[in-house]
Amino acid sequence: MEQIWWVLVATAAALLIPLFKIAFSKSKPLRFSKKIAESPDPEPESEASQSVELSAPSNSPPELPVGEYEVFLSFRGPDTRLTFTDFLYTYLVQAKIRTFRDDDELRKGETIGPELIKAIEESKIGIPIFSPNYAASKWCLQELAKMVECKRKKGQVILPVFFYVEPTDVRHQRGSYKQAFEEHSKKFDKKTVDEWRAAMEEVGALKGWVVKDSIWQGATIQNLFSAVWSALRREYLLVTDSLVGIEHHVEEMMKLLDLDSKEVKIVGIHGVSGIGKTTIAKAVYNKLFEQFDHCCFLEDVRGTLQEYGGTVKLQNKLISSILKVEADIDNVSQGVNLMRNRVLKYKLLIILDDVDKKFEFDKILGHADEFSPGSRIIITTRDRTVLNRLKVHLKYEPPAMNPEHSLQLFSKHAFGEDSPPEEYAKLSSDIVSTAAGVPSALKDVGSRLSGEDRAVWEETLMKLKDKASENGNLIS
Repeated sequence: MEQIWWVLVATAAALLIPLFKIAFSKSKPLRFSKKIAESPDPEPESEASQSVELSAPSNSPPELPVGEYEVFLSFRGPDTRLTFTDFLYTYLVQAKIRTFRDDDELRKGETIGPELIKAIEESKIGIPIFSPNYAASKWCLQELAKMVECKRKKGQVILPVFFYVEPTDVRHQRGSYKQAFEEHSKKFDKKTVDEWRAAMEEVGALKGWVVKDSIWQGATIQNLFSAVWSALRREYLLVTDSLVGIEHHVEEMMKLLDLDSKEVKIVGIHGVSGIGKTTIAKAVYNKLFEQFDHCCFLEDVRGTLQEYGGTVKLQNKLISSILKVEADIDNVSQGVNLMRNRVLKYKLLIILDDVDKKFEFDKILGHADEFSPGSRIIITTRDRTVLNRLKVHLKYEPPAMNPEHSLQLFSKHAFGEDSPPEEYAKLSSDIVSTAAGVPSALKDVGSRLSGEDRAVWEETLMKLKDKASENGNLIS
């Protein structure tokens, strides 16, 4: 009897343990396999190169706050739910792109509900997947019409997929689409059907992706993902502070970066704290990011390196930002190998902000000559000798702001205007003259004085003059 009892316990454990593993695996983030990360020469297209640990996709869209969706997928469930749409949805979600996956099998009533309308309106990209039976669904047509409305009013991007249908058949409602519209004409008023036809014609004329037997679906999804990411990253631009005269700095940086050259170039921006190094780097990033395969802005490099395991933390940030997955790097050499094998094959724009003498280029990024042709690295630092030690020969030192630009920047923050009102003109000029053309000081003092009465201004001027005479700077 005891033997039978133990057999039953062992059998139950064998059945339950895998279930627990599956349940817990759903909460795991996307991580690189350590074995692959350490591989010295993985094959990009091999099965091993795809060995990443994926979290199991949910059967329904994730619970997200209102307005958090970036991509809306519109599709005919029976046609593509378990194939192309599922592959695309999984690809987008694993890249941390917040995606709403609709399914007309779950809809009720004659019209799409308010939650679907809100999801479409708040998404930045709509992807209608035109399949043979797409037009047969009144809900799909309502979604399509709503996407077209958002495209016209808000500039929403629409990226159509033609799944075993010809774009011309979609555009002109031929074949199965003609039959579907004939049926709709019997049930819906002419105005509604005409609106659907117009939406179908407009989206059918857009550049999209055709899926058929002779085309690999995996490659199509990868290309579609690249288009999604390119459209989304316009929203991810680093917001720059207002820096008067920024155009001149960007022009000087563009000369040094020389984008026409296929060489890998490293450019350093150096100067005193508050002179605008980070703002200039952000402005350059905003101007150039679309010309590279991947970009990364690593801020506060100096502060990160002061933390325990700072070098590995920087590597994880860099790799995760570029590959759009969570890197699980344990040591420096593993990170360098992963950079070499996975990251450096892309044309990159990398900005390393606030670097100090503790920064070691090779230990974080690998060798500069291993970067893909045309890549650019920008380093900002307070210390010019850091650039000398890193053998960065292309350097830019932002000059102090001239008096005219200084007064304009100060006025923007103090009054919200390009110039001060007449009654504050003399006080403003006196305060600006103590800042020695340092943008951060001008912005800080201007913001603090905004809305204050004249007595506070005069008191502040006296304190600033005393401080300037003591240590020769205004940085508070």
